[in-house]
Amino acid sequence: MGTAEVQSIHVHPVKAFRGVSLGEAVVEPWGLAGDRRWALIDDGGKVVTQREEPRLALAAAEPLAGGGVRLSAPGRAPLTVEVPEAAATVPMSVFGTKVEGVPAAAAAHAWCSAYLETGVRLVHMDDPAVRRPVDPEYALPGETVSFADGYPLLVTSVTSLDALNALIAEGRNADEGPLPMNRFRPNVVVAGTEPWAEDHWTRISVGGVLFRAPKPSGRCVVTTTDQSTAVRGREPLQTLARHRRIGGKLLFGMNLVPLSPGTIRVGDPVRVLD
Repeated sequence: MGTAEVQSIHVHPVKAFRGVSLGEAVVEPWGLAGDRRWALIDDGGKVVTQREEPRLALAAAEPLAGGGVRLSAPGRAPLTVEVPEAAATVPMSVFGTKVEGVPAAAAAHAWCSAYLETGVRLVHMDDPAVRRPVDPEYALPGETVSFADGYPLLVTSVTSLDALNALIAEGRNADEGPLPMNRFRPNVVVAGTEPWAEDHWTRISVGGVLFRAPKPSGRCVVTTTDQSTAVRGREPLQTLARHRRIGGKLLFGMNLVPLSPGTIRVGDPVRVLD
């Protein structure tokens, strides 16, 4: 293989909404700048994602200067949402982790609730440095994360997706493939590695930014959701279950935690340090 490099960079300003592709992104300790600083919660404070609401795949959030977002979705007039001023937080739960979030304006709650036809609230993470620690089983002291599933960044590789799609083509659900990378909602997509090489990374550099790789990513039902139609299928989970079940998890991609600040760019070299 040739030199590994960054093929694409993506952020998801509102968790579970459509991703935004960038040419470069600032790396903050808790993830890429602007990634998953907003999320939806239900009346009980539980985070709402595509697991419960596949239609969120069709909703978009354009990042604005200052951290706000411009929401758009089928059948809804766009709405600009500003970062809420310092206010009382509300308790919420992100996959069992207790977190505090700052509610957006009432118009944002109404917009999101009308789109999903169920009561939800839009909340913002005001200070990722203190709000949510990384899973202590895999974290170093002081590491924190935004509203991402568990870790600051997710990296995937083009060759691993090619290998997965080849396996899907050989299976009973061949008509569902090939799958695009957006099924896996990564932050960084790398080209030029061997298939599944990321399974074994423990520390890498992207451009001049250092990352540690604490554990591979266990995948869920969101990967079976077509991000352009919100329709669910069976793949890739059935194929991952046959070929990539390790430790009870269906693996694709690697979680990353930044070890240094900086900016990453499309085309940056990716080097495996250990």
